Amino acid sequence: SWGYGQADGPSEWHKAYPIAQGNRQSPIDIDSARAVYDPSLQPLVISYESCTSLSISNTGHSVMVEFEDTDDRTAISGGPFQNPFRLKQFHFHWGTTHSQGSEHTIDGKPFPCELHLVHWNARKYATFGEAAAAPDGLAVVGVFLEIGKEHASMNRLTDALYMVKFKGTKAQFRGFNPKCLLPLSLDYWTYLGSLTTPPLNESVTWIVLKEPIRISVKQLEKFRMLLFTGEEDQRIQMANNFRPPQPLKGRIVRASFKA
Repeated sequence: SWGYGQADGPSEWHKAYPIAQGNRQSPIDIDSARAVYDPSLQPLVISYESCTSLSISNTGHSVMVEFEDTDDRTAISGGPFQNPFRLKQFHFHWGTTHSQGSEHTIDGKPFPCELHLVHWNARKYATFGEAAAAPDGLAVVGVFLEIGKEHASMNRLTDALYMVKFKGTKAQFRGFNPKCLLPLSLDYWTYLGSLTTPPLNESVTWIVLKEPIRISVKQLEKFRMLLFTGEEDQRIQMANNFRPPQPLKGRIVRASFKA
């Protein structure tokens, strides 16, 4: 059992998951001046045409929306990838205050929240689990959220959060197209990394979008009303559910755009 508290938080994870001290751990701080522009990187192609969302749930660590992933209708391609990667789920990381919450940071600066869209290489692997154990199995798109005006498309999501306030709760959540959660520009940084939660598998090609999206304070506060705990337990607010940046250990961060 792991979490984000004093006793079970990121600094303790290596005891149960030694890979936590591995060579391609995530998240990282992206030093924009040291990122290498790579003209061979293709533009990212996001095909989220069919809305195959199924459910929204409180995992006890975050809030997650899961997708039907039986075909490539909801997928990403292009970028550094040879194959399309199917969308499996998305979830968020956020802070108790606006000064922290994201997992990746840019030039040392955190954002109040970060969205992760998790995809898997279904051309090469038979199941999500198999892909999650392979070095080229997963692709995660990270989107920063900053405070600004209300994000109209986000309301359907934030309005559903009350249904999954407690750990282990789940509700139907159909017909939500996550394309509405992406910024206009798909300029990105990419590097080889890991899951940011246990088991911390080093199986992720990260795509971190440069342009953040904006949500209102009121929308962000709805995330902070979620709980790490079940209905029977003493209530612990779900927030600061992020892992701090990990050492780069010689990895190169490539940019799809000229700085």
